[in-house]
Amino acid sequence: MTALRAALVYASCLCLLYALVPTLAFPGPPLDVVEGFAWGRELQLGYTKHPPLQAWLLEATYRLTAGHYFGGYWLSAMSLALGYLFIWKISLHLGLSTWQAFWAIVLTSVTFYFTLPMPEFNPNILQIPVWSGMILLFLRAQANSRLTDWLLLGALAAIGLYTKYFVVLLIGTIGLYGLVFSDARRLIFTAGPWLCALVCALLLVPHILWLLETDFLTLQYAASRSKPAESFLDRVLNPLNFLFAQVGNHAGLFLVILAGLGWRGLKNYRLQRRKSEVLLAAPGDRFLLWFAFVPLTVVVIASAITGNEFEHMWGTPMFVLSGVVAVRYAALPDMWPFPGRALIGAVTIQAIFLIVIFGQGQLEPYWKKKQTRIHYPAGVVANELASIWKTEMGTDIAYVAGDMWSAANVTLHAPGRPSMFYLHDRRLSPWIDIKDVQNKGLMIVWRGDREAPLNELLAYYPDAARQGSRTFPFRAGGDIPDVTVNWLIIPPGKVAEEPAN
Repeated sequence: MTALRAALVYASCLCLLYALVPTLAFPGPPLDVVEGFAWGRELQLGYTKHPPLQAWLLEATYRLTAGHYFGGYWLSAMSLALGYLFIWKISLHLGLSTWQAFWAIVLTSVTFYFTLPMPEFNPNILQIPVWSGMILLFLRAQANSRLTDWLLLGALAAIGLYTKYFVVLLIGTIGLYGLVFSDARRLIFTAGPWLCALVCALLLVPHILWLLETDFLTLQYAASRSKPAESFLDRVLNPLNFLFAQVGNHAGLFLVILAGLGWRGLKNYRLQRRKSEVLLAAPGDRFLLWFAFVPLTVVVIASAITGNEFEHMWGTPMFVLSGVVAVRYAALPDMWPFPGRALIGAVTIQAIFLIVIFGQGQLEPYWKKKQTRIHYPAGVVANELASIWKTEMGTDIAYVAGDMWSAANVTLHAPGRPSMFYLHDRRLSPWIDIKDVQNKGLMIVWRGDREAPLNELLAYYPDAARQGSRTFPFRAGGDIPDVTVNWLIIPPGKVAEEPAN
């Protein structure tokens, strides 16, 4: 079997399984997917937490599948597939052999972010093809100076910024590369980089206008979620915590390398490596090391300077080159006495993660004693609330307000897909036409034993109390406790336009 065919078989099987297993095993989608569907229903140019692309793609799958929610799992699989394709091409452009490119895909695939988080399609996962694609296009553009590559790079950079602003880190890494190295600086005096920037800027105009209209809503949210340092110790521990988490993310990669080496390979590794040509500098080494480590270095330094605690999952797209680095500098697969064992190790790791994903959907309720997202009886709850509204008001429910999970699930599952009025806050829900809400009324939904809704909602209705409450069993066996869902109907003409105080 050729390396290309091996890569196609391995990557195709992997992507298919990471789509099929949650599709068949999960009773309901995870939080980020439910949230994305709620945002995507509105087809805005941005949302409270993120730019719009993830939500747009989820909405597209909802419409293409006639109202089903499993599209998120397949979008994750497609993101993986594109990421592996770009990793293959990057490897070959850097001068690696086809078998090295195959192993670069395998070793990248066993890093944590490419496994267990896959069912929760979110902007982090969507960045995998964006980062790998941008690195590939810049590699080709600075090597060949073709305008097509520069134009595509500008378009993909804009797509990345429509995905998550974290892509700015990669854009900055590309720009810094062009400034630091003299052979790359010459490109500044050609049309390519300027056309790249122009294409990116033009494509971003609609989103920038939306940001201006909403007072930079997504940036305000990001600022509100930052965790500033409380002491000098945080400036040391927070970056170290992030760094060690990323090292831990590579545990599968290290295990596969060790499986291929075995005890014999470990004993002879130093001697064999000295004889290997890996010690000879290759033309692509500078490029590879720059894009593999500069983004991580910037994040760690930024965390140390600001003291901010960065989310570990933000590292998801930063390590698309991990497998390439491993095969290049560990001289793989040449240094492996047992490459077959390495492949068995990779397949075993993938099997373990896929079994865990299956277990989350089908077995977790039998040992877990607390409520879980994917087993939440969202469809039953949404249809019950829609029926209650229909009985009392004589119309279909058009607007639902509440916390993200309670309201978004009604938006996803209720007939007619009511619009989510997130926390009854027009600033957080800029698609809301308050006059239309006044005309059609509003249902407030929350979970738990509270008589009154959330404090954010009490700001609009200080004397509010639940009108009704019902208990629903989770969509699972075992001992997961039932969920209590409360509601309050605000009839037309009674919807508050501003907080009471």
